[in-house]
Amino acid sequence: MPIVNPYWLITTLASIPAIAGSPTSPRVTLDPIGSFRSGGVGAAEIGAYHPATRRVYFTNAERNAIGILDVSDPASPVAIRWIDLAPYGGGVNSVAVSERLIAAAVEGVVKQDPGRVVVFDLEGALVSLVEVGALPDMLTFTPDGRRIVVANEGEPSEDYSVDPEGSVSVIDLPEDPRRLGQRHVRTADFRRFNTEPIDPTIRVFGPGASAAQDLEPEYIAISDDGTTAWVTLQENNAIAVIDLDTARVTALLPLGHKDHSRHALDASNRDGGIRVRPAPVFGMYQPDTIRSITIDGTTYLLCADEGDPRGYRAFDERVRVKDLTLDPTVFPDAEELQKDEYLGRLRVTRTLGDTDGDGDFDALYAFGGRGFSIRDTDGRLVFDSGPQFELITALQNPETFNTDDSPEAGFESRSPERGPEPEAIAAGRIGDRTYAFIGMERTSSIVVYDITEPSKSEPVGYASRRRSAGQFSPSDPGDAAPESIVFVPASDSPNGEPMLITCNEWSGTVSFWRVSVEPR
Repeated sequence: MPIVNPYWLITTLASIPAIAGSPTSPRVTLDPIGSFRSGGVGAAEIGAYHPATRRVYFTNAERNAIGILDVSDPASPVAIRWIDLAPYGGGVNSVAVSERLIAAAVEGVVKQDPGRVVVFDLEGALVSLVEVGALPDMLTFTPDGRRIVVANEGEPSEDYSVDPEGSVSVIDLPEDPRRLGQRHVRTADFRRFNTEPIDPTIRVFGPGASAAQDLEPEYIAISDDGTTAWVTLQENNAIAVIDLDTARVTALLPLGHKDHSRHALDASNRDGGIRVRPAPVFGMYQPDTIRSITIDGTTYLLCADEGDPRGYRAFDERVRVKDLTLDPTVFPDAEELQKDEYLGRLRVTRTLGDTDGDGDFDALYAFGGRGFSIRDTDGRLVFDSGPQFELITALQNPETFNTDDSPEAGFESRSPERGPEPEAIAAGRIGDRTYAFIGMERTSSIVVYDITEPSKSEPVGYASRRRSAGQFSPSDPGDAAPESIVFVPASDSPNGEPMLITCNEWSGTVSFWRVSVEPR
């Protein structure tokens, strides 16, 4: 078993007692019900559930298709058919489902070219298609099903010779969706921020890029009334607010930085084991998935703070701490900090930290928050899970601590990168409690939080079907790298019990979990 620093193990036990349940937050158990293996890497990424037909629609990037599963019996999911998306573009990135329609986001054959949203009926017959911005990365229907909202990431080419603008497409569906055309597509762009001032902590840093080019929409949450969208700008460490009635960006919300000298992290895979400890490093939150949820009349934003650096052939912001010159006044212990066994191997951005412009670094900014956060709709932090994701993994499944999904990866290979990389998040109500379910991409695990009182959220459950490095088999990978999570309430579930659906990118599996809350 990996070495665990005893001080932090004791701290863990003291700081997260609710993982085993508490008087106010009973333990939540996730039991695997069934699984469908769709193929290899990328064969299951984004999923959507249609309660009336008890079907799951999911993206398979390996074959550029949408799979349709009958999950009337989630213990034995049955493949119905595939929807081939090759005629519509270079690759499928997202799928969403409304009462009567499927929508797919398909990037161009050249990523920097415009992409498409392709609409099908529930059986997979083509209804209509429209052109949207470059690299449509995620899409969703508004709650009433009358609009499709699409995050067009607009990533640059490897040589940065082409850098399309990021945007959000708002598609107003006509009563007869067969009549959907380009006139129904409106674009919320970021061009006004080319000249208007924005918060200086929002990162606009691509070489030669305008704000409109540099801001890259990633994931969308929609308000209950369908009038507002909150869109993560992951690389930029911000959230955009979109008025869907006017298709206009109304605000850019800076997310700030996580102080790991107050929290903690494991920053090295050369430190002899699991050593979660405070360090003079700031983490850029950089959320991937975002969800909105209303609790007691107040809307909150739930963020999976994965982190994402820019690493292109023409521009790579990543640098290891040991390769930087640190300001001797700020870091009098620089020699110790820059050892491989402490911070030396940690990757940080070279674009931030030289606050006085003298060529050395006065602060260190790492990628991602290594946890999840809850914010109000103005972006203010309500709750941060701190170091709990790493600490929980150290207790529950230490063999996979910060370790990549591939069998070649060494133990703790992700500690110098972004740690467990929280990627997927879902939320729902069971009884009188509200829960968040967060998937960690690298450790291939799910952690459950009781968020009934958002500012006092606490962990109440953990599960993983990942094979540890010694048990890994390409023919039976378990569930590796959850890319998306769907919560299905008991009222919509095929077996009458609350259920989670996970799409797992590395293992190519769509899996089903029974959610049980232990009685108090």
